[in-house]
Amino acid sequence: VRITAPSKKEAENLKNIKDELKRRGYNTPLIADIHFTPNAALIAARIVEKVRVNPGNFIDKKNFEIIEYTDSEYNAELKSLRLKFEPLIKVCKEYGTAMRIGTNHGSLSDRIMSRYGDTPEGMVESALEFVRICEDLNYYDIILSMKSSNPQIMVYAYRLLVKKMEEERMNYPLHLGVTEAGGGEDGRVKSALGIGALLEDGLGDTIRVSLTEDPEFEIPEAQILADRYKEREKHSKIEAIDECPLDLYNYNKRETNLVENIGGDNVPIVFSDYSISGINDLKDLEDIGYFYNKLTNKWLLADTAADFVYLKENITKLELPNSLKLVYDYEVWKKLENKNISLPLFNLDEYLSTKEKHQSINFVQLELSDLTKQFLDKLKTNTTVVLILTTNNNHGMAEQRRAFFDLINNGIKSPCIIKRSYKDISFDKLRLYSSTDIGALLINGFGDGAWLEYQNEYKFFQKKINQLLFNILQAARVRITKTEYIACPSCGRTLFNLQETTEIIRKRTLHLKGVKIAVMGCIVNGPGEMADADYGYVGSGVDKITLYKGKEIVKRNIKSVTAVDELIGLIKDDNKWLEPN
Repeated sequence: VRITAPSKKEAENLKNIKDELKRRGYNTPLIADIHFTPNAALIAARIVEKVRVNPGNFIDKKNFEIIEYTDSEYNAELKSLRLKFEPLIKVCKEYGTAMRIGTNHGSLSDRIMSRYGDTPEGMVESALEFVRICEDLNYYDIILSMKSSNPQIMVYAYRLLVKKMEEERMNYPLHLGVTEAGGGEDGRVKSALGIGALLEDGLGDTIRVSLTEDPEFEIPEAQILADRYKEREKHSKIEAIDECPLDLYNYNKRETNLVENIGGDNVPIVFSDYSISGINDLKDLEDIGYFYNKLTNKWLLADTAADFVYLKENITKLELPNSLKLVYDYEVWKKLENKNISLPLFNLDEYLSTKEKHQSINFVQLELSDLTKQFLDKLKTNTTVVLILTTNNNHGMAEQRRAFFDLINNGIKSPCIIKRSYKDISFDKLRLYSSTDIGALLINGFGDGAWLEYQNEYKFFQKKINQLLFNILQAARVRITKTEYIACPSCGRTLFNLQETTEIIRKRTLHLKGVKIAVMGCIVNGPGEMADADYGYVGSGVDKITLYKGKEIVKRNIKSVTAVDELIGLIKDDNKWLEPN
């Protein structure tokens, strides 16, 4: 259990906490979370089992100053860092205390920022500077973390850390987490996407799901993510590759042909699956973002309106909006009177054996084993095919990623929709599993769309599935349809009701598509996380809030009762405000 200890006073009180827990029969190891106060760490390391230090603000300066360092000046600061850090290492060695060296994307030091910028490389170097000092003193009881509120950056930072450790013959365990993930479904999706993508790669030894909720709600989500890998080694075999065509450390979208509105430079599309229920009434479409106004005889579309609907064999006679494309199984589609207003879905045999195709788009559903030389050769000259990639492998993400490797290595540029099917699991598990499986591919630059099939009280969940898919795309930063929130969990440093305030801000600003707002309890990561947000709402004292625009402070120490209104005022001043529709 981690306990924040922001000053010497709180660090000293850890003894009272530990003694009382032991008196009550609890032996859970305690971790002291230290940021700005090395002296507090020296006290805590004599009491608890582990101390957590953040290289960006434990010793180094962070004034958001860009300084042109010469090599000698840079090395001089490293020597100063070493002198201040060595006493903590010696205490940890003496008392058998472990240490987590936890880099945060939002709190890199001025020195690191000046040389490496706000990058995964800077995050990794920030931690390894501390590790090298530990190793020089023969101290190895270390675990490392590379946290960010952006899952994409977080995943690339951990991968790069492993690469750098291998180069320097290090092999320390990893603590995984997406920091400031927020609450509700957004926080869960972000956490599963970042943590799950790394667990899928076999990386990670401890995990923490960080939610802007009471801490006990974090544990079940983390447990679901961890339990999924208990028997993962029993998955169906996936052939190894000789050379990886993927840049593991930088985001690059797979190059694809443009087929109507799929692929090319377009954002990924969303499929909605009505194969069981069909569409029997115009109101059925409200769940996926389409609203019919009888008075005006017009359709209103939400930002999260699905792009395609799969009907299987459920032919609809209703007059639907032109922007919504209907997809039927090929055997049904070929019998339709007007084939141009709907699209066919082929299995591989159907596609290879029939000459009848749609003039613009032909969906072909397949899995890795279907990518034969015969089919790949056909794809090279066909500009109408959109692949629907499925899997039944217990290690499905890895199998689908292997399929993308084959497409790249064979020069295939057909767009590809990621389809995943789940049944007989709770919606909470569905949320975490699909965020991992689909999201991990998206942040690798793979996938021109997403399709989620859920066999469990299907119709009831239509709206929730559609929203989930858009949340996954948003968390992967590949399709933005709403406001982005960066919100930390409450801790001992927070001086206002973080959950309540975050929800107030969310309710008033949720309609601002593409605007990023950070809600921070204190200044530990607040100013740094502003770098990834347009506006920041940061606690700076009891009943005091400081407002940021980017990294810049625009209003200091205003009363919390008026702070939300003043935040909205800043957004209005920048002409980014829209009245809710």
